[in-house]
Amino acid sequence: MEFTQVVKNRYSCKKFSDRAVEPAKLEEILEAGRAAPTAKNLQEQRIYVVQSQAGLEMIDRITPCRYGAPVCVIVAFDTQNMYTYPGEKRTSGVEDAAIVATHMLLAAANAGVDSCWLNCFDPDKLAKELNLPDNEEVLMILDLGYAAEGAAPLPNHFSRKALAETVSYR
Repeated sequence: MEFTQVVKNRYSCKKFSDRAVEPAKLEEILEAGRAAPTAKNLQEQRIYVVQSQAGLEMIDRITPCRYGAPVCVIVAFDTQNMYTYPGEKRTSGVEDAAIVATHMLLAAANAGVDSCWLNCFDPDKLAKELNLPDNEEVLMILDLGYAAEGAAPLPNHFSRKALAETVSYR
């Protein structure tokens, strides 16, 4: 698909069918995350693919927002392997993990796989359920699958502010 169409047509799917995501498509999505840029190329992302019944039930205990997706990709980052910006007020962990997640979200759309970025959960509770090391912080969950019949973008999905409202030229 042409990139601008991927960006414009992708939406947060809130109703998935039980159709499995093909392993080749899942690998393509994960590779897009691996190719994402990170500060100083530290690649601090840690990706956890949850697709077992027990794992999905655990996700359901953490959030009401799995929407029946057959695959959940958890994006975390290593807090001991981040770039600290000049001024020492910020580090690269959250933004690098967000770039990785965005690459995967767009790669999914390009592959014809629907997705939803989840942030309605307690990241510490999820980290504990996954038994993650103390140095890993969970950023988000990416639902992956195929839209169920009747699934559609939310009514406000295509509503966008004018560029003049969000962009300034200096």
